[in-house]
Amino acid sequence: MGSPPPHRLLLLLAVAAVLHRSAAAAAEGVIRLPRGRACAAPTDPAAYDRPVIGIVSHPGDGAGGRVSNGTAASYIAASYVKFVESAGARVVPLIYNEPEERLLEKLSLVNGVLFTGGSVKSGPYFETIKKVFQYVLDKNDAGIPFPLFAQCLGFELVSMIVSKDNNILESFSATNQASTLQFPNYSSLEGSVFERFDPDLIKKLSTSCLVMQNHKYGISPKTLRENVALSSFFKILTTSPDENGEVYVSTVQANKYPITCTQWHPEKAIFEFGKQMIPHSEEAVQVTQNFANYFISQARKSQNRPPADKVLDNLIYNYSPTFIGKKSKSFDVVYIFS
Repeated sequence: MGSPPPHRLLLLLAVAAVLHRSAAAAAEGVIRLPRGRACAAPTDPAAYDRPVIGIVSHPGDGAGGRVSNGTAASYIAASYVKFVESAGARVVPLIYNEPEERLLEKLSLVNGVLFTGGSVKSGPYFETIKKVFQYVLDKNDAGIPFPLFAQCLGFELVSMIVSKDNNILESFSATNQASTLQFPNYSSLEGSVFERFDPDLIKKLSTSCLVMQNHKYGISPKTLRENVALSSFFKILTTSPDENGEVYVSTVQANKYPITCTQWHPEKAIFEFGKQMIPHSEEAVQVTQNFANYFISQARKSQNRPPADKVLDNLIYNYSPTFIGKKSKSFDVVYIFS
């Protein structure tokens, strides 16, 4: 019998070497795992894995002046910051009363914006919200993905801006109330945040009080549908009943923009514990996580790649959070900007 071909001989020698090492390891009582390969950095230019979100600060200190003795210019509740961070993004505070050029400079560093809850519906704060909202529209109209997530007061202000009617809001009794989310049209959920929800969680949302409401104003489905500007801009995803059974719009999504608004507070289920009515069940937490992940997934589509050093100089990490849980039931921790 002749010698095996050279390539087969090399293969046999390699197999013999592996068997020899395996036998030696077994004799030593050692289990040797296959060697892994180092993971390369992400190469998909369409996905940005270091997104930054701008959050507009709200006038006051989050505790009716009891923390700052009325000297605070504005604040951002830490729960909004954690909400964004929980999905893998960082935060740049957009301090509402800073000069416009400073606001625009910060907007150039972010990949999306969040409007928080609160109470102020006029003055310099409302003017800043209008400027930022127009920035969001302009970016998307230019073909640059730039999402907005507006909560509670944020939704109310966006509704006032879109409708061009500062008196469009209606009164509802939904202060400190856990509620359900009702889905008027399941087909409208396609392409929305709810598309990533498990069907069982969707069903649970409509039967159990998994979301936290804390507002005195809102918009009824009838008002939204009859207002040409609002009905052409938004589609209704969910409604909710207040304490008197009056129904208001609780979640909407823009038809042509990556803009989602909620009348309720997704961030509270995981990050606020001052009020007994806030749901903290596993399902409520999943709702929050889904919303955070959806919002940041939209920000990852952004084409903006700001300079790392400028981002670091403007991150909210440059400010110290303040615990106010003993003076406020609305928030546990806030960032205060003097």
